[in-house]
Amino acid sequence: MLKLVLLVCVLSLLEAVKVSPLIEKVNEHKDFKKLLRTRTNVLVLYTKTATSGDSHLKLLSDVAQTVKGQGTIAWVNCGDSEGRKLCKKVKVDPSSKHGGAKLLHYKDGTFHTEYNRPATFKSMVAFLKDPSGPPLWEENPEAKDVIHIETEKDFRKLLKKEERPVLMMFYAPCKSITFKIALAGMNLHPAEFDGLKEEYNVKGYPTFCYFEKGKFLHHYENYGATAKDIADWLKNPQPPQVKAPEVPWSESDSSVYHLTDESFDSFLKDHPAVLVMFYAPWCGHCKKMKPAYDEAAEILNKGSDSPGVLAAMDATVHKAVGDRFKISGFPTVKYFENGEEKYTLPQLRSKEKILEFMHNPEAPPPPEQSWEEKPSSVSHLGLEDFRETLKKKKHALVMFYAPWCPHCKSAVPHFTTAAELFKDDRKIVYAAVDCTKGQNHDLCKQEGVEGYPTFNHYNYGKFVEKYNGDRGVKGNVTLSQGGKCKGWE
Repeated sequence: MLKLVLLVCVLSLLEAVKVSPLIEKVNEHKDFKKLLRTRTNVLVLYTKTATSGDSHLKLLSDVAQTVKGQGTIAWVNCGDSEGRKLCKKVKVDPSSKHGGAKLLHYKDGTFHTEYNRPATFKSMVAFLKDPSGPPLWEENPEAKDVIHIETEKDFRKLLKKEERPVLMMFYAPCKSITFKIALAGMNLHPAEFDGLKEEYNVKGYPTFCYFEKGKFLHHYENYGATAKDIADWLKNPQPPQVKAPEVPWSESDSSVYHLTDESFDSFLKDHPAVLVMFYAPWCGHCKKMKPAYDEAAEILNKGSDSPGVLAAMDATVHKAVGDRFKISGFPTVKYFENGEEKYTLPQLRSKEKILEFMHNPEAPPPPEQSWEEKPSSVSHLGLEDFRETLKKKKHALVMFYAPWCPHCKSAVPHFTTAAELFKDDRKIVYAAVDCTKGQNHDLCKQEGVEGYPTFNHYNYGKFVEKYNGDRGVKGNVTLSQGGKCKGWE
C-alpha cells in the first residue's frame, strides 16, 4: 500500500508541470554554445533541481507559445550530472536564489542581463519582445492604484460597472510616463484598437478621456500636468476651454498673395516670376515655414524693383490647381516663370534661402534617388506582387520601411550588401516594402508592422518570425545562412 501511495505521489509530481516542447532543454556545454550562436534572444532558466523551477516552467511554457519566432526559452537543470558541469562552466549557481531558480538573458550570443522583473506572463512576454525596452507601466509600484486595461471588453466592462467618475489615459508604450494619478490606463497603440481610437478621437499619446456613469464627457488636455494638477482637476472636472479659432492665413495681415483655382492662371500671367507655396492649414511643417515666407514676402512683394513675388495656395481647398501640378505633400514650393512651371524647390525653407533664390533663380540640385530606383539585388515589392514572389522562395527576409525613417536609412546599405552576397542563390531573396507607398500601407498593417524598419522572415510565403538581431551585414548574412532565425536550416 505504501508503494502504491509513493507511486501515485511520483506520478502526481510528473504530471504537475507539463513543460512545453518550445522550451529547449539543454544539458551539454556544446549545445548551450550552439543555442547562443544560432539564436539572438534567449532567456535561460537555471534550476537547482528538476523540480525547483516548476512554478517558472509552467509560466514559461505559456510565454514560449506567445513569443514563438521572436524569442527562445531554454532550461538548464543544474541538479543532474551533465547540467551541473554546464552550470559550473558558465558560472551560474541557482541555489543562491530564493526557490532555487535563476533567469538569465542572452542577446546576440552574449550575456545581456538577469531577469529581475515580475514573474508574470505579461511582464515576461513584454521583456522577450523588447529586452532592452522600458518596464511596463504597471510594474511601477507608484502605479498600484491605476486600473490597467488590457482589452476593449475590459474597457467596456469598467465603464459599465464603475460608479465613480473615470479618467482614462490612452497611451502608447514610452520610457517616461510622469502621470502618477489616474484611475485607468490602456495601451491603445496596437492596431486592434483602431476602432477605439476613432471613437474617442485619439490622435496622439497620451490622450485623457473623462467618463461619468459610463458616458464620455470630454478630454482632459493639460498633458504636461503634475499629479497635483490632475488631482485638483478631478475635484471639479471641466471641459477644455474653447480655443479661439485660428485665423486663416489668407485672411491674416500678410504680404503673401493668396491664390485660388480661379485666380491662379491670370496671376501668373500678370507676374513673370512667382514662387508659390502649396500648403495645408493643418500641416505642421507649413506652419513652421509660414513666418519665414511672410518675412520674405514683406521684402519682395512691396519692392518696386523686386525680382519676383511670393504667393501661397491652400491646396486642400483649391484642389484643381493642386491636382494639375500633382501636389501630394506639404509644403510644396514651386517656381513659375512667364506662367510656366520651372522648378520644384524642397530646399527653400528659410527667409534667407528664399531671398537668395529669387535674386538668382537656379535649378535645384537633382533629387536623391530613392532606394527603389538604385540598382541593387534587393527585390522591391508591393501589395500586387508580395505574396506571389515570396511563395517561390524558401527563405525571404523582408525589410518593411519608410523613406523618411533615419534607422531605415542606416540599415539600407547593410541590407543591400547582404542581398548582393546571395543574389545567385535562387532559394533566397532579400526584399523591401515601402510602407508609405500606395496600398502598401495596408500590406504592412497585415504583416504586423508597427514601426520602422521591421524585418520579417518568411518560408515559402509563410511568416516564420521577426528578426531583431544585428542590422549590419554580418547579422543579415548570418541570418540567411541559418544562424539567426529558426527554420533556416
